[in-house]
Amino acid sequence: MSEAIRKDELDTGTLGVLPEWDLTDLFPGTDSPELAAAFDEAEAAVKAFAADYEGKLADLPGATLGEAMARYERIQDLMGRIGSYAGLVYAGNMADPKIAQFSQSTQERLTDISSALLFFTLELNKLDDAVLEAKLAEAPGFAHYRPWLRDLRAYRPHQLSDEIEKLLHEKYVAGRAAWTRLFDETFAGLRFPIDGKDLTSAEALHLLSDRDPKVREKAATALTGVFQKNIRLFALITNTLAKDKEIEDRWRHYPQPASARHLSNAVEAEVVDALVAAVRDAYPKLSHRYYALKAKWFGMDALNFWDRNAPLPSGDDRDIPWNEARDTVLGAYGDFSPEMAAIGRRFFDAAWIDAPVRPGKSPGAFAHPTVPSAHPYLLLNYQGKTRDVMTLAHELGHGVHQILAADQGTLMADTPLTLAETASVFGEMLTFQALLRKETDPARRKILLATKVEDMINTVVRQTAFYQFECRVHDERRKSELTAERLGEIWLEIQSESLGPAITMNAGYEAYWCYIPHFIHSPFYVYAYAFGDCLVNSLYAVYEGAEAGFQQKYFEMLKAGGTLRHKELLAPFGLDASDPAFWSKGLNVVSGFIDQLEAM
Repeated sequence: MSEAIRKDELDTGTLGVLPEWDLTDLFPGTDSPELAAAFDEAEAAVKAFAADYEGKLADLPGATLGEAMARYERIQDLMGRIGSYAGLVYAGNMADPKIAQFSQSTQERLTDISSALLFFTLELNKLDDAVLEAKLAEAPGFAHYRPWLRDLRAYRPHQLSDEIEKLLHEKYVAGRAAWTRLFDETFAGLRFPIDGKDLTSAEALHLLSDRDPKVREKAATALTGVFQKNIRLFALITNTLAKDKEIEDRWRHYPQPASARHLSNAVEAEVVDALVAAVRDAYPKLSHRYYALKAKWFGMDALNFWDRNAPLPSGDDRDIPWNEARDTVLGAYGDFSPEMAAIGRRFFDAAWIDAPVRPGKSPGAFAHPTVPSAHPYLLLNYQGKTRDVMTLAHELGHGVHQILAADQGTLMADTPLTLAETASVFGEMLTFQALLRKETDPARRKILLATKVEDMINTVVRQTAFYQFECRVHDERRKSELTAERLGEIWLEIQSESLGPAITMNAGYEAYWCYIPHFIHSPFYVYAYAFGDCLVNSLYAVYEGAEAGFQQKYFEMLKAGGTLRHKELLAPFGLDASDPAFWSKGLNVVSGFIDQLEAM
């Protein structure tokens, strides 16, 4: 790579040159002939597909159904490429009205096109089990899609009439998607006044980790003020989406608000309940104990909520340049597997990462798989702290997983959310352990260990609390609308329980439920983080004690994509998530780290 700054990179001073993604691998531009041609191709392909197969699936032989599945998969890949491109362009700048219009128009057109495809999954689900099995047995090409059919048919008890399914599909862009867009664009447009500057949410939230307590308090004050000014709108969005979900859940006969998420995650409700119960039981020995210890380090009886993620008093507050972050993560990946590092390096060399903070850009971080015929992209808001390095390790783990699973094809590459977090959290653990091994200074080791504990608490305890919050909100919304004040009360009750008495719930914190995007984008997604972290803790313990062959088993697990369930994927490692003791093993890793900190 040339030392000169490429057009897809941005020089940000002490952080060095930060990469910006190049989306031309998907399409050259929003008004490009290639994008227009892709839309035309999708429309023609769907029209031909419907003409060939609609109303005929029950009478087709297995071989012909296999051909239909392959055509359906190609169409999904093409439409997925279009939708991914529009979503990534929008994530790069949600504040630009032309980009927002492009994104919405794309989504609406794709919805219109895909409406003519609905018959395919609906008719497949109407086939009797015996009839379907006979067709699968006679045609290997059709049987290839057995895992996808297994997951599709799990929704049979909740499938509605063809007309209602089509209505729900077409109304999505003017319903849930529109309210989600309102949230995204509102939040992207918010500015937080701090010391004469109007900061984005990512910049303001980042200041809650500043070394100066006055800066942290100013950031909290600004965040609180802006949140409270907009809280009625966020409450309206939350109530509307929760009611929308309750109506559809009732029609589909889902017993609980989280049931649809459990089904999509291919995980039993009892397994999730066992995870939540184990984490809640562990609050005293995890978050309560750690925050009491941290308050003691700060010479306080209890920390203000804005001090929760503050760096330790003796911490190193230097900015970590991008190149150092890249080399740290790839080095840790390479120590585990040179192949894993080689896949990870492709993201840096080929402009698949968008790292700088920009006005209007989506906050947080994500890895977007796009489609198997293309490649994933990573979005970060890199600001040079240790947590940002860990975020890079996390999202790169997702990216590596998505690359490895791509061979399963468009229909079966996606992994259930509970397992989708495995590679990302494992990547974080590899990076942390690599840093810890190299660090000889006791003070620095303490800081690294404390930072990791905080990240694990944020992943396990905080995300479990988020899940509890959602459960409470959706349960109450079934009876009546919740005021912003009531949402704040639920938030404070659950945060107090999970964080413990060493964190003070200062005035204003009751509004902080409003900035969690997962509540809006993917209801009940959040428990997947706790699931993944505990799973990886147990998996890493197996790795540390394993003989040769662990890496190969690990890669086979990632390559499986969505073809296998958690029991099948974890069996080669001797792990079983349905065993209540499984969760205790994972939580004991976090508790053990806190033991080490107390002994320092």
